[in-house]
Amino acid sequence: MSRNFKEQLADIRAFAFDVDGVLTDGTLYLHPSGELLRTANVRDGYAMHRAVAMGYPVAIITGGSSESLRLRYAALGLHDLYLGCADKPSALIDFCSRHGLTPAQVLYMGDDLPDYHVMRMAGLATCPQDADSEIKQISAYISNFDGGHGCVRDVIEQVLRLNGLWGPSANGLMQ
Repeated sequence: MSRNFKEQLADIRAFAFDVDGVLTDGTLYLHPSGELLRTANVRDGYAMHRAVAMGYPVAIITGGSSESLRLRYAALGLHDLYLGCADKPSALIDFCSRHGLTPAQVLYMGDDLPDYHVMRMAGLATCPQDADSEIKQISAYISNFDGGHGCVRDVIEQVLRLNGLWGPSANGLMQ
């Protein structure tokens, strides 16, 4: 008998996220300098920062490779940044190896076909509400939020709440 999503959350010890379409709404702005600009949701950022502070490794696994991505996620305390990544399953294996984890302990959120194989490997595959239909079919959980609009906070908050690590007085930390 398969376990439901809420039961599977108890096994999660780490998070991994795609960027475009998950941490952003997928819109890219072309700057005259040639750099691709993205918008980011501050609540998603807060949730990732909080997860790291609570001892959860958090990885970014994305085909995007701009310096602004590296700066944004490094500023949130993320050290596992797989930018310009063409082989997402190998990145997940490396991430797990670096932290003494198995893929079964990782929640991965992706939104489109480049995430398909890595999502099949992860212990808990999740996606934003506006993900590709094939990604939705393999996801154990589809957030009520679109990419770039709180879907990352949604899944992180659920895991941290389950473990008593979210809320105004969780571990004495103020929100």
